[in-house]
Amino acid sequence: MIVADRKKIPEIREMIKDHKRVLLVGCGTCVTVCLAGGEREVGIIGSALRMSLKLAGREDVIVDECTIERQCEDAFIDLLAPRVEGYDAICSFGCGAGVQTLAERFPKIPVYPGLNTQFIGILESQGVWTEKCVGCGQCRLGEFVGICPITRCAKRIFNGPCGGSRDGKCEVDPDMDCAWQLIYERAKALGLLDKLERIASQQDWSMAQNTGSRKVVREDQRIAGLGPKS
Repeated sequence: MIVADRKKIPEIREMIKDHKRVLLVGCGTCVTVCLAGGEREVGIIGSALRMSLKLAGREDVIVDECTIERQCEDAFIDLLAPRVEGYDAICSFGCGAGVQTLAERFPKIPVYPGLNTQFIGILESQGVWTEKCVGCGQCRLGEFVGICPITRCAKRIFNGPCGGSRDGKCEVDPDMDCAWQLIYERAKALGLLDKLERIASQQDWSMAQNTGSRKVVREDQRIAGLGPKS
């Protein structure tokens, strides 16, 4: 899932300082799971923001909330479209993709981010989320027994550990597991140590995020004549 954390109330208040009617829009998927931008969180932020504005002498600003199932999918934004009328700003509590999707759908209304999008990760334990994928565009988990050295090795080494780890921890951060220790132990447990004797090829970074906005097109799933809504 996409993991994000909330911006602070003073940051949000600064973003909307020139607006009188603001709609806070939550998202019901990833940011709900990571307790950052779902219906409950948006309700709490809305109450705190109204209180903060009142204390700042701006009780005339109207702040309302709503939440849709997904901000990154146009079909769900259809349900939001009638609600947006009458507001002069939106503060999105979706991930960065959600913010940009709303901005594209509502070109005449400023859209501000209520969250800081962090990474693709998992829930490790209650209240703790850990990055597991950087979206490099060429997944190589099959070569490394399901553990990603690009994401989890501080040095992104492909052919064995750097030699600086100690007691299974990374020399860069003593609280971080050494990715290659994990790869070795899993390969050993699976009887696949011979896979690690092969020289791994260089990563093809041409498909990574440093090449501009990426796109995936499935021609078999497209519907002729249908595109983004204006």
